[in-house]
Amino acid sequence: MKLPRFPRLAAVAATFVLGSTLLPAGPGASSQTARTIKFVVPYSAGSPSDILARLLAEEIGRARGLTMIIEDRPGASGTIGTQFVARALPDGNTLLTVSPPLVIEPHLRKLDYDPLTSFEPICHLTNSPTLIVVRDASPYRTLADLLDAARVKPDTLTLAGVGPASSVHIAFEMLRRAANVNMAFVPYPGPGPAIGALLGEHVTSIFVPYAAVAGQLKAGKLRALATSSRTRIEDLPDVPTVAESGYKDYEMDVWFGVVAPAKTPKAMVAQLADWFAAALQVPEVKAKLTAQGLNPVGTCGANFATYLRKKYEEYGRVIHDANIKLE
Repeated sequence: MKLPRFPRLAAVAATFVLGSTLLPAGPGASSQTARTIKFVVPYSAGSPSDILARLLAEEIGRARGLTMIIEDRPGASGTIGTQFVARALPDGNTLLTVSPPLVIEPHLRKLDYDPLTSFEPICHLTNSPTLIVVRDASPYRTLADLLDAARVKPDTLTLAGVGPASSVHIAFEMLRRAANVNMAFVPYPGPGPAIGALLGEHVTSIFVPYAAVAGQLKAGKLRALATSSRTRIEDLPDVPTVAESGYKDYEMDVWFGVVAPAKTPKAMVAQLADWFAAALQVPEVKAKLTAQGLNPVGTCGANFATYLRKKYEEYGRVIHDANIKLE
């Protein structure tokens, strides 16, 4: 899945030091046992994963007297950077930001790693809410209006989003099947082109991250019908969730996390989890993340591992049932 580009943050400086013991690090920690930690982002600079990594690396460095190398390794829907980390030494010196493609791509192509066994889950860091949006001049005022029209005019209405074979494409198929409607999914290489297609009246609706359309919503050019998140978006209190719109238990966020190579020592994984969880609770960090459409979560360890397995199985069922393929 190609992720939306956001305004770039200033690059974060380069050496993340970790003592050779697992004692808590701090500003006074000895530099004689210093090691460099590489935080790999499998997408390009300026992507949500990159922004997230830089914000958290900066905070961890400030709080612990550490810094971190951020290395962007984009390509092949994140699989190039992911494979690099899967093959890295499990010494706690290489980390990876992960998002839905981690558990989507293995259902679509043969890979040299397993998303559930090649990594040690550290933390589920953030979620990015998504919205179903129409033009302000659209006759559809609610999600029910849109889906009712799709039933009356099957194979006529369209919903666009990043794709194909993205989490948004999967979310569309989940909704289409739950609502029993025939709508067409129109894939675009990013949220920008999908938004342009909607504004140009080439598609009926779009399914995109909130941050990508916040400006157009505020300006009154677009109207949100529903969010696919479990709860309403704080800045859009009047926009219901898809679940509230009649599709109980429906939920689909773009999520982000951090993992290490499999067999990384458990004590080191636990320490890293503590650092990331603490960074997410810093008010300044939370504010910066929220401004980028990234809502802090902070679920770590075994709970994050359970979440990854659940998403792997959920996405796999939809991909198989809908016959979703890479194009």
